[in-house]
Amino acid sequence: MNLSSNEFRDLQQKVVTLIGMSGVGKTNLARKLPSTSWFHFSADYRIGTRYLLEPILDNIKEKAMEIDFLRDLLRSDSIFIGSAMTFDNLELLSKYVGKLGNRSLGGLALAEFKKRQKLHCEAEVQTMLDVGEFIGKAKSIYGYDHFINDSSGSICELNDRRVFEHLAEHTLIIYLASNNELEDAIIDRQTKHPKPLFYDSEFLDNKLRTYMETNGYVSEQQIDPDEFVQWIFPALIEYRRPKYEEIAARYGYTISADTIEQVRDEQDFVDLVCETLDSGD
Repeated sequence: MNLSSNEFRDLQQKVVTLIGMSGVGKTNLARKLPSTSWFHFSADYRIGTRYLLEPILDNIKEKAMEIDFLRDLLRSDSIFIGSAMTFDNLELLSKYVGKLGNRSLGGLALAEFKKRQKLHCEAEVQTMLDVGEFIGKAKSIYGYDHFINDSSGSICELNDRRVFEHLAEHTLIIYLASNNELEDAIIDRQTKHPKPLFYDSEFLDNKLRTYMETNGYVSEQQIDPDEFVQWIFPALIEYRRPKYEEIAARYGYTISADTIEQVRDEQDFVDLVCETLDSGD
């Protein structure tokens, strides 16, 4: 979506997609917009509650069936397992994606890990292709004036042009570009609290091979799941940065992530976007 600043200000329904690395501030920025007039579309929430809900619940059931007490109750339909996932609590999705490595340390075997990665990728593609429909629903059903698409940090890994053409057709794509200081902070958080991640398959294969050779491992069972995430994450940041820059250059605009700290409310957000449109970044 190509707009002038005046055109954006005059839009009766402003529609924006935020892209950028996990931890760069997309969700925090979206939450600064009034919830009474901006429909907050969370990619991770829809992935977890729509496209991966069944495998997430099946995984939990498999774990529960390992416990005699719970197995008997499940088989007799005395209990059921459901999801209480929210925007603020995506732990079920995170747990399902999982980490590669030793099973006794909570890791996943390589084949299972890759299966879940593939399912996540397919779910994320479909979720982004749902955006156009949800823009209409946000207005016609729920009565929201505006729409903010809070995309996943792995959107740049989706090698499907339909996603970005669809988003560019229906929304104004804004890339929140991190600087070295912010990237260091993101890496530090991931080092202290390693979280499951999505990886491009080629990137994962190459890095896993290097990691195994460096440590003299012959099986993923030898991998400490947290240590692998800590080791690979800085390289993932480097790998994703040019992908985001290419998306922004072709389909959208770039805003430095450090400037969003100055955004206090909707007016500040609109002003920042307009400044970006005027500068053509």
